[in-house]
Amino acid sequence: MTELVHKELAGGVATITLDSPPNRNALSGRLLAELAERLGWALAEPAARVIVLTATGNVFCSGADLKEQRASGAPVTAAFPEVLELIWDSPKPVVCRLNGTARAGGLGLVAACDFAIAPLTASFAFTEVRLGVAPAMIAVPVLRRLSARAAAEYFLTGEVFDAARAVEIGLLSAAVPPEELDATVARYAGMLALGGPEALAITKRLVREVPAMPFGEGLRRMAELSAERFTSEEGQEGIAAFRDKRPPAWVPAEG
Repeated sequence: MTELVHKELAGGVATITLDSPPNRNALSGRLLAELAERLGWALAEPAARVIVLTATGNVFCSGADLKEQRASGAPVTAAFPEVLELIWDSPKPVVCRLNGTARAGGLGLVAACDFAIAPLTASFAFTEVRLGVAPAMIAVPVLRRLSARAAAEYFLTGEVFDAARAVEIGLLSAAVPPEELDATVARYAGMLALGGPEALAITKRLVREVPAMPFGEGLRRMAELSAERFTSEEGQEGIAAFRDKRPPAWVPAEG
């Protein structure tokens, strides 16, 4: 049976590719199961420093597989929360390389990633309400990216918007000409691979958690964390590498 999700590891970057063009990379039960397995592989692989999530064809992901949903009568996206949580909680940075358009559930994948880069030709829409359903599961990551005004505008209307607008509202990190997509993703991945693995995981958490802390408590807790990191093995290696004008031990040899 042909696999619907591929994996590749090169230069410290684990690339996971959705490859189900007949249904525009829709979230079928099998695709989600394979995606969860590939994510588990990337998270467990020590040589994988950065994860890139992408797809084949002109559509990144069209959302839930509605044909499978109608045929089965049961939710085909039962495994979707697990996938979103794996991406969101990943201690390794996850970069979404959108090869094209995304709709509905596909935007949940986009929002769960730490970075999302798309071609300027891509378009986006939360189409759920026009089908009489709701953007329920994807609301969890998406509402952590969009303002309440932007979420209401696009969740409630289902209107299609372009990549430039997606950057404005926080859904994308960057939108670039199609010919610059690969170079831009490689630049992000290369920069991320320079960071210490523990430092990246910790920094991902503090970016999300610190804004909710009371100011004084935040300062106290971050002072403790700062002291801990400077005296950690990874911190000491980074400082020594800076002093010796050499790459730290964690930088991939090919990077």
